[in-house]
Amino acid sequence: MTMASDPKMIPQAGLLSAEANQAAALAAYGGVLTVDLDAIIANWRKLEKTAVPAECSAVIKADAYGCGAAQVSRALSKAGCKTFFVATIEEARTVREAVPEAAIYVLGGYFQNTGEHYAKINCRPVIGDLNELAEWDVFCRRTGWNGGAAVHIDTGMNRLGLTLADAQAIIPRINAGDHGITLVMSHLVSAEQLNSPVNAKQLATFRSIASEFSGVPAALANSSGIFLGAPFQFDLVRPGAALYGVNPTPEADNPMQPVVDLKARIVQTRNVERGETVGYGGTWTARRPTKLAIIAVGYADGYFRAASSNDGTRGAEVVVAGKRCPVAGRVSMDLIAIDITDLPPNAARRGHMVTLLGEGITVDELAHHFGTIGYEVLTSLGRRYARVYKGGNEVEPLVKPEPTPTAEQSPSPPPIQQPASPPPLPS
Repeated sequence: MTMASDPKMIPQAGLLSAEANQAAALAAYGGVLTVDLDAIIANWRKLEKTAVPAECSAVIKADAYGCGAAQVSRALSKAGCKTFFVATIEEARTVREAVPEAAIYVLGGYFQNTGEHYAKINCRPVIGDLNELAEWDVFCRRTGWNGGAAVHIDTGMNRLGLTLADAQAIIPRINAGDHGITLVMSHLVSAEQLNSPVNAKQLATFRSIASEFSGVPAALANSSGIFLGAPFQFDLVRPGAALYGVNPTPEADNPMQPVVDLKARIVQTRNVERGETVGYGGTWTARRPTKLAIIAVGYADGYFRAASSNDGTRGAEVVVAGKRCPVAGRVSMDLIAIDITDLPPNAARRGHMVTLLGEGITVDELAHHFGTIGYEVLTSLGRRYARVYKGGNEVEPLVKPEPTPTAEQSPSPPPIQQPASPPPLPS
């Protein structure tokens, strides 16, 4: 088990064991977020098996859905994952340091004058309109860059992607060869709804247009799309949230292992009399003599205010000493009150940890209380937690880059090969 934190925060007492040192370091934090890398690997392998013979990539945008892009990409790369998707070039830089040999696609599109950034870290833009394609072409012709790119085609999301007419217009270029396109993809609108007619419509549309991209691998399925069956899987699948324990089949039991455990420290316990109110606005009233535990996490840490309770509505629950206990009153910025009246005496004391996520409380359950989806729960988890990684013992730490060679040491770069210009874009 390793802790991701500032090394200066970890006591350097040589007489203490590694476990004691870590415990001492964690004591300085109000909350501890533990990420199970073995569970992420197991989830990826399950998705890979479900999608055989398609390649199973991994979507690790938004810092791997809040779980740590560097740690997750290293673990998955060692498990056999060869292709990763991120949202931005900056995210791609983080992943490239962790996995030097992997293919990395940047979903956010190609902007003019960004080609050098892609080339420097050898990652591939996902191109979503003809202007982007033209600008990418200019860069490739000028520099000889041949690192590849994906073409995104809109089949119904109406968000990013070439229109079907624009996609048809570049087919002659694809058929001419030397086009530099390494993937053609689209994105499902309602994959989590097994019987949505939109799924079949998008599948038919994408199958038709992708078949004209001769020799180019195709990708359509996200996490939920994998479970729609083999016709949706094509050559590559792109799971994201399912890797991190979010249920990709909300109409059935969750086939994925939980990944994240979130604990918070009790700052204080206190008694309130019947009829007294708790928290901002006085919206929750004690109906009996009540014992509270005040924990050091709040909405600034990604525990949404929507999980609050009031006199008419029960809010979220946390696990204290093995028993579920309800939130009492409003979630505030840094603190939450928990009703622990039904616990045995001294079961919960100052300094003890309670569980906000884990021990049966799932990401999807928390999302229900937050009024959102599991994706937002994970990506909202704050930076004030100590982050601990367990499992993935074969995962090595990031390799620091070698010092830049001096001019005398630096070999001359090979001359840039100017490829034959691709056929012109349609006007």
